[in-house]
Amino acid sequence: MHQALETLLDLLDLERIEEDIFRGRSRSALVPRVFGGQVAAQALVAAGRTVPADRMAHSLHAYFLRAGDPGAPIVYTVDRIRDGASFTTRRVVAIQHGQPIFHLSASFQTYEEGMEHQAGMPTAPDPESLPTAAEMLPRYADAFRDPGVVDRLIEARAAVDLRYVDAPPWGSVGTPREPRSQVWFRTNGKLADDPLLHVCLATYVSDMTLLDSVLLAHGRGGWAVGDVVGASLDHAMWFHRPFRADEWLLYDQESPSASGGRGLGQARIYTQDGRLAITVIQEGVVRIPR
Repeated sequence: MHQALETLLDLLDLERIEEDIFRGRSRSALVPRVFGGQVAAQALVAAGRTVPADRMAHSLHAYFLRAGDPGAPIVYTVDRIRDGASFTTRRVVAIQHGQPIFHLSASFQTYEEGMEHQAGMPTAPDPESLPTAAEMLPRYADAFRDPGVVDRLIEARAAVDLRYVDAPPWGSVGTPREPRSQVWFRTNGKLADDPLLHVCLATYVSDMTLLDSVLLAHGRGGWAVGDVVGASLDHAMWFHRPFRADEWLLYDQESPSASGGRGLGQARIYTQDGRLAITVIQEGVVRIPR
């Protein structure tokens, strides 16, 4: 297992300080705020630890309220909204410096048989045929104002093997493209069989690239290039079928709209054998600096 993945798993192993109160730490961030995927994953961990083991997470809805301070602990308080015969609902508030920075509602369900259908998996190349981040990112070093960004990006994503199918936003600055992007991802090491852990790691990764397609539509490279200022606003996920985050998952993303200083991304995540595992929708601030 890669050391970065061990560090990430340690961050997700929250400290329980009361029955429904947990404390988490943060890792060094690329920007002076906590990575949103980390907060979302930790909040889902907190919710899941108050739910019976036979109930799997099937959806989450979250709002990013304030920028998190990576130098301070985050306290997660869990409200046990409902424990029904089939469904369990939890609300989690993440607090720093006495103020809420993040709010999550999550629902869990016991296993049930039911009707089955799904959207077909789109065409994508084999992930093993694509370059790793360490191989791909140096090719675009000239696109970044700060040459150190490449090393920091590689370090920040070291826990996950994330491979772009096409050039990332900073690889085609100034050339608008169709607002679609694909990446393959899996953790850089094997994980335990705990289903909640796999769901939380997919939640962590889901915040990395979803708004890329918004940038592609306008030929923008993003924060690392300096031509866009952005931040996540809200995030929703539906977990349809079992999956493993340590096996290849295809993240098929698109942006149907951008307006009012906001951009919308929506995506489907498929297992390598074609099962639709997750649907994701996120809106974020996407502003052109003045």
